[in-house]
Amino acid sequence: MLTALTPDLNLLETCLDSDPHGRVSVAFPINHFTNAEHSAVVYFEVQPGDYLPTHTDSAEEVLYIVAGEAEARLGDERGRVQAGDLAVIPAMVPHAVANIGAEPLKVVGFFGQSEVISTFTEPLQPMGLTTFKQGEPVPA
Repeated sequence: MLTALTPDLNLLETCLDSDPHGRVSVAFPINHFTNAEHSAVVYFEVQPGDYLPTHTDSAEEVLYIVAGEAEARLGDERGRVQAGDLAVIPAMVPHAVANIGAEPLKVVGFFGQSEVISTFTEPLQPMGLTTFKQGEPVPA
């Protein structure tokens, strides 16, 4: 059985060069690279005032808001989500999540495919990439 304890995940802090608030800490505990066959999971945290930058994912994603509150943007649509909420993000639709609360936003995203490709509108640091496979080792 493949398991992941979210408080023990080694989160990678990523950011945009163009905006200090485009910052998210992320881990990909379950995916093709961890031998999952048909699913993937992303876990991320966003500090108050920061946001997960705009991107698309190659697979549909279901977000579960574990803690905090956020404004989610899906294409031209905006909506508020908070702890306990679920939200569906269709594949290849640009989306972003901004922490609008006073506590860290904690989110789990579930995908129905084990290989997920994410494409951001500008490079994420420290990878320096706009497109990457979730869970793939970060280039040195």
